[in-house]
Amino acid sequence: MATDQVLAGSAPAVESGEALQPKRPRVSRLPSLTGLRFPAALAVFAHHAFLPIPPLRLLADDDTEYRLAGWFAQAGGLGVSFFFVLSGFVLAWSAREGDTTTGFWRRRFVKIYPNYVVTWALTMVLFAAFYTPARVAIANLFMVQVWWPAYFTNFSVDAPSWSLAVEAVFYLCFPLLLRVFRRIDPRNLKYWIAGAMAAVVATPALAYALFPSTPRVPSGHDTSVSQYWFSYVLPPVRLVDFALGILVALAVKHGRWRNIGMVWSTLLLVGGYALTFHVPYLYGQRATMILPIVLLIAATAIADVEDRFTWFRSRTMVWLGEISFAFYLLHYTVMCSLRWALGTEMYSNAVGISLLAGTAVVTVLLSWALYALVETPLVRRYSRP
Repeated sequence: MATDQVLAGSAPAVESGEALQPKRPRVSRLPSLTGLRFPAALAVFAHHAFLPIPPLRLLADDDTEYRLAGWFAQAGGLGVSFFFVLSGFVLAWSAREGDTTTGFWRRRFVKIYPNYVVTWALTMVLFAAFYTPARVAIANLFMVQVWWPAYFTNFSVDAPSWSLAVEAVFYLCFPLLLRVFRRIDPRNLKYWIAGAMAAVVATPALAYALFPSTPRVPSGHDTSVSQYWFSYVLPPVRLVDFALGILVALAVKHGRWRNIGMVWSTLLLVGGYALTFHVPYLYGQRATMILPIVLLIAATAIADVEDRFTWFRSRTMVWLGEISFAFYLLHYTVMCSLRWALGTEMYSNAVGISLLAGTAVVTVLLSWALYALVETPLVRRYSRP
């Protein structure tokens, strides 16, 4: 299906003499999208679980380790891109009429930063303080580690937390972006969405063309530190993912979206992920999966609006989705702490994978505690003046 067909929505323009498709009914909660957050966090977990690096590796068998590392090489990129688009979509969908900029910023701060600080402190105490320079640790604490091309600064202390530093920029920009995007004629949203997707696809080409090819990232992929930073980490570049989520939310609200359903969207996402094995590394990080991600998020939201059953809106999945932010922040710390505690011993495939499964369970329990004891009380207490 051509991109324009997907984006155009089922309602033609008023000038054609046909009526516009009615707006979607106002539904504030999207439980299936909440439930879908946990598989995205689990994809990032799987990516880190099989990275063949000393702070994480558990499997003794090289063939198995590198095979699994290859299979999940782009799972982290999938999960992060999904979260960035989802963030824009959900914030635009739930935006309150008459809300103030400072009110929005306050709610985002109390939801995100306390968890961030707790996991930063926990990671520093458990292992990161032993090798992290003070300036890098402070940069992480103040969420500025993503603003220059330095691989071991971008992914330092609690490595996955770099994406929260990027999200902080999104939140600062959201009130202005929403104000601007709301002024777009709904009939023209498809062009803006197509343009944002084109920008995502063009980013790796710009990175490869504009930045030197050395030094290479430590993972050994066909990209340099500066290319990787520009295409995958730099906040203004990733802002396109977030803006795309806002635009898609507005298109769905205005009935300007042609829904292909969750099943087809999922199949396209599987195909997009398979394509990552056949394109240069940076294209696999975002470009091959961005359209399926957008389609799946929109299809899931529409299923909730139409009150259709999805497996992701079950009580268990919604609960896992609610703790997924804490899970995302904690999983790397738990993995590294386990590896630190076990010393240098490597394990058989069965034992190593069992240890990783146990790590996931422990991370879920710790995430529940962080959600219940830190995130929820602070959000309830400080979300309003």
